[in-house]
Amino acid sequence: MNTSGSNSGTISAVGHSYVDVATGTRLDAWFPEGATEDSPPARSCLAVELGVNVGETVTVTIDDLDAPPADLADAYLRLHLLSRREIQPHDANLDGMFGLMTNCAWTSAGPVLPERVDDLRTAAASLGHPVSVTAVDKIPRMVDYVIPQGVRIGDADRVRLGAHLADGTTVMHEGFVNFNAGTLGPAMVEGRISAGVVIGAHSDLGGSASTMGMLSGGGRERVSIGEHCLLGANSGIGIALGDNCTVEAGLYVTAGSLITLPDGSVVKGRDISGHSGMLLIRNSVSGAIEMRVADPSRWEGINPELHKN
Repeated sequence: MNTSGSNSGTISAVGHSYVDVATGTRLDAWFPEGATEDSPPARSCLAVELGVNVGETVTVTIDDLDAPPADLADAYLRLHLLSRREIQPHDANLDGMFGLMTNCAWTSAGPVLPERVDDLRTAAASLGHPVSVTAVDKIPRMVDYVIPQGVRIGDADRVRLGAHLADGTTVMHEGFVNFNAGTLGPAMVEGRISAGVVIGAHSDLGGSASTMGMLSGGGRERVSIGEHCLLGANSGIGIALGDNCTVEAGLYVTAGSLITLPDGSVVKGRDISGHSGMLLIRNSVSGAIEMRVADPSRWEGINPELHKN
């Protein structure tokens, strides 16, 4: 892969694509490091051996990452760039991506159109091969295309291609990371990082903690989490957090949540979005959400021994 300049520089890559034989529909695109036109990438799967799919070389040139993707292969390349850490979330325009990508049945025999699964199973049975389907979706799991160095992922099905996982990130079995989202440094992910959400270094998303994305009803507030933050188990945010913030277990703070400040005044969550040093709790007597000034020395961050990946 050749890159030059910033978002306006030219990016060129040679990849391999599976195509449905019957309709000519392009299913995916894989861009491994080091592939060139003189040394194109190669892969195979049972769907190809059985004549359901065919593999072909694909070349993509992106002149400007600020422009939306032109086709499926272009979109796949942008997702690869994210997962390979060559760009960070929001560095590439992904507008219209879903309309370009093919909804595939991701099977143990390779990706196929959903309506081809029964034909694939029948053909595979003649050779004694079972076929399982792990998902029906437009975006595949990341590890089938990119495996970034220095990370641990408990359940590969829960990290989509286009996730940006920094060195030292651990995604536990119940953690989830969507595309165009992820971590910028060592982090513990036991909750959900929704599309577009970025987590700073040395932060911890507790079990079943949730971050509100912008794809479906998330509003206009871009959610992000700074460094040395902790979201307690079953908590959630629809606002940005600066550095050294803690959200109490079970508390969900949205842009419209009413929050009592230390001086007794009441503001909405959007009014404190992005601030650092906050401890957000729910008063167990009144039920009101309160913001208190956090003492960063009370929480020493995630255990570094867990993140020597």
